[in-house]
Amino acid sequence: MTTSKHLNLVPPVVEADHVEELVQSGRTTAACFSPYNKSLAVFLPPNPGSQLQGGSGEQDIYFASSEAQPSSERRLFISDTSIIFAAFQNFLRVSSTPENEWSQRDDSVRTIRKLATDYVNFTKECWIHASQATKENQSSLQFTGDHYRTLYTCLSLFVVLYVPDSGLEDAPVGDELMEWLNMHFIEPSTEEGDHLSSLEKPWEDETFWPYLLRATMRGLVKAATFFLEALSRHPSNYLRRLSSQLIPLLSDQPHLQNFAAERDFAHASRRWREKVKAMRVELTNVPESDRRDEYENWWDRLSSIVGILEGRTEVIEKVCDELGADWKELSVAWGVFADFRLRRQDLPDVVAQIVDDVPPDPTDMEDMVHASLFGGDPMKALSYASQLDPWLAAHMADIMQSLGLIDREPVEDTGLTVRDSYMLAYAEYLHSDAALWRLTAAYMFSCGEVGVQCADEVLLRVPLRLGVPQQSAGEDVTGVLTDTLRDVNAICFEYQREEVRRSVCKIAAQELMQKKEYGLAISYCSSAEDWPGLGRVVDRVLDEYIISGPENFTKYVSGIAPSLQVLNTASAAQGVFIYRLMFAVRYAEFHQRMSCQDLQEAAWDLVSIFQEETAPKSWWGVLLLDALGLLEHKAALLFSYPSACLLLRRLEEVFTRSQHGSGDDYLRMLNRKAHSTPEAALNQLQAVRLALARYFARCTMIGTGGKQFMGRRSEIPA
Repeated sequence: MTTSKHLNLVPPVVEADHVEELVQSGRTTAACFSPYNKSLAVFLPPNPGSQLQGGSGEQDIYFASSEAQPSSERRLFISDTSIIFAAFQNFLRVSSTPENEWSQRDDSVRTIRKLATDYVNFTKECWIHASQATKENQSSLQFTGDHYRTLYTCLSLFVVLYVPDSGLEDAPVGDELMEWLNMHFIEPSTEEGDHLSSLEKPWEDETFWPYLLRATMRGLVKAATFFLEALSRHPSNYLRRLSSQLIPLLSDQPHLQNFAAERDFAHASRRWREKVKAMRVELTNVPESDRRDEYENWWDRLSSIVGILEGRTEVIEKVCDELGADWKELSVAWGVFADFRLRRQDLPDVVAQIVDDVPPDPTDMEDMVHASLFGGDPMKALSYASQLDPWLAAHMADIMQSLGLIDREPVEDTGLTVRDSYMLAYAEYLHSDAALWRLTAAYMFSCGEVGVQCADEVLLRVPLRLGVPQQSAGEDVTGVLTDTLRDVNAICFEYQREEVRRSVCKIAAQELMQKKEYGLAISYCSSAEDWPGLGRVVDRVLDEYIISGPENFTKYVSGIAPSLQVLNTASAAQGVFIYRLMFAVRYAEFHQRMSCQDLQEAAWDLVSIFQEETAPKSWWGVLLLDALGLLEHKAALLFSYPSACLLLRRLEEVFTRSQHGSGDDYLRMLNRKAHSTPEAALNQLQAVRLALARYFARCTMIGTGGKQFMGRRSEIPA
């Protein structure tokens, strides 16, 4: 997997044969990065020395990305393996063992091996799944089965060489490598074996001896002995006898896993080698004249097989060259036959000699990863792995650091460790898909202070998409509305990013306010302790009264009223903003009672708003104008005498302050409501002054007492 150095836009911004015209015009291409993923907006800006003449000035914009967004099958792979990554990070967090001592603790190494093996098994499943896809489905896969096979081979080799089972760290590694080689790079092929087994005289086929040589060198005992038994029908008495003697030698070759102690394995191997030497003597005694049949010099071929078992390096190299085997096969055969006690720490020296003569393929990143792992160079392996797939480099580096295979100290220039560099590169790849922001942040948060800062920026730019969906009757949309936001909050709590959480809540509150979800907006302002923001939300709710009248205003206030009780108990809440919310709720109650013709209660509400000083002074003009209809009510006197006096004092303050240059402080909302000037607003309030004069006259005529002034509330004039 490699990232192209070029972005091909379709259709192109400039046709290939018009590039010179673009250069001569003085214009050039420009691009802007997206704030929340790795996409680019590419466009041709106008020539700075000229002005657009006429037209709409519209400009074509091309969207491109340096990374292909993960497809559905790739997303599944990323998401499922992230579970293993999360388990690994949790193990690192809760482990009581210091990081630099993990490689010395058997229990820690067992856990790391188990999780590393989980990666191996999962890549194997993905390889099988992708390989079994139908031709139609194959075309829709972003990565072929062969890509996941390469991940599987690289990870499994890494586990074999660097995360061995407990107690096998210093044990011979040849048999394990042979098992790995036979599992991933099958030779000889099954088709060859089926073809030869169908022949009555398979030795007459030109592929017989190459097949037998390779089966021997690969340790495929059953296949090798099957065709050695077929030689029992060969015309040569010598070959029949020698092949029958060779069969038990192949079957009895000692393997480390069959012994409780390495010492016993070494002793058995030496005794077995003595038997091979005896076989060499038997082979040497065959007369020159009897060493060929009609098709082949069978003696040379059998001698090569015995030479492999003897561990003669020149024979192993010659056979590998004849068979076209690569450096891997030669290295593994060396560890099984030439030096059966070859250990992991000694393998790089052997491989260094081999690759001088049989180098890996520099154009094949899989082969280069294998060569680096065989050669004991984890840093180089990570470099090649990153070109193969950033996923592979990130997760290998994660395990390597835990085992002390790469430096844990940050690089001075970047402030990042080797592991963090590859992990952030993978996180940037995930960032190409905005839907994977949760995983992007999780990987970034594991990368020290630099990664934390990157994750913060990702969380701040997550598209919240707070639009209200279509709902059926009685359906609650709150859960749908805030799922993403709740996830962001949860991640911030998990990683203790309180400042980021508050910032995201502020952003959400602003979006919700624009969508007139005022109740939710206030909740998120409160969660962010953004009291000025809460005040702005309340102001927007109050604006609804000015813009669309009391009915809509009352409806919107019903959504924010529950927040008032919660905020009243919050010690951190700032009083000035709570009073503004309280005013909105009380004022909505006033209009609710007016609409229900509960005029007495409405009058008490209006007076109490002034008494408790919850109303901002900019609203006094509106409130006094609301009192006009109640003052002129013919059926009853709705205000007590002290209440009427309170209204008069507030009215006189509005007039006095307005005449001394503070009219905007007292009349701003009335001006907006009536679309009038301060002078016109004062003229409107003159009607309230006249109504109060008449009201006092009525009070004088009937006296200041009487049941019409009695009520459930005690009114104390301010």
